[in-house]
Amino acid sequence: MTASPEVAARLTRRLLELPGGSFLMGTDDAAGYRADGEGPVREIGLSAFRISPTTVTNAQFATFVKATGYVTDAEKFGFSYVFEGFLGREQAARAPRVPATPWWRGVQGATWRRPEGPGTSIDARQNHPATHISHHDALAYCAWSGTRLPTEAEWEYAARGGLVQKRYPWGDELAPDGRPRCNIWRGIFPTVNTAADGFRATAPANSFKPNGFGLHNMVGNVWEWTADWFSRDHHLTGERADPKGPGAGSARVMRGGSHMCHDSYCFRYRVAARSSNTPDSSAGNIGFRVAADPA
Repeated sequence: MTASPEVAARLTRRLLELPGGSFLMGTDDAAGYRADGEGPVREIGLSAFRISPTTVTNAQFATFVKATGYVTDAEKFGFSYVFEGFLGREQAARAPRVPATPWWRGVQGATWRRPEGPGTSIDARQNHPATHISHHDALAYCAWSGTRLPTEAEWEYAARGGLVQKRYPWGDELAPDGRPRCNIWRGIFPTVNTAADGFRATAPANSFKPNGFGLHNMVGNVWEWTADWFSRDHHLTGERADPKGPGAGSARVMRGGSHMCHDSYCFRYRVAARSSNTPDSSAGNIGFRVAADPA
């Protein structure tokens, strides 16, 4: 099912058109994760495209679900992953830990509607990113709205905001003039979050000053799905013009980091940083933004 032409036009009207062109993708930054395939730096050519200035919000995702009756992967599975610090003691005791990352708990009933499980809601978070969204769910929203996910190269070009080889969307300094520019973990992970940037969990999708292209929260807040299959080395021999990643894989690329990122273990709130997850995975820090070809 697709949105009516009127609804689709309204949904795509807010997309920003980027001119494309050549840019330097990746990084050789010593602070990066070489094993993730962040480097080497290479010149990439992109055609013009459009992209949303923010991630898809709870209100927007609710409109999609109301129109289509769509059921997310988390709703089908009956659970999703929630940071244990957002759970009450009894709720946490009932939710199994993830062995490799014990601060995550598999919470029964956690979905985009109930981000921390039963008894929670998005009523006060309508303008926050929709979370607990799998790659499958993101594609379903795109199919309905007449959009698509950005390729990994498009995402990084957009995140850089016209800057060349800077660490963040605004430059190389994390907090210019001492002012936070993104929503990340501040303090001691995973026990103390000072919320010095104003948020302990997600922030509104349009928070903080946008980058040079007018895009908000290209790092921090929530991980964002891209269209590409993940590979650590495909880019070494892959296309240099409008690359779309490998033709198949087991996990999809996520970009941007999230409010859970801290430099002590996950310094991935950088424009060149990469991660991945299986297409049916969801968690309280995973969302998406949409893209489209030129109008």
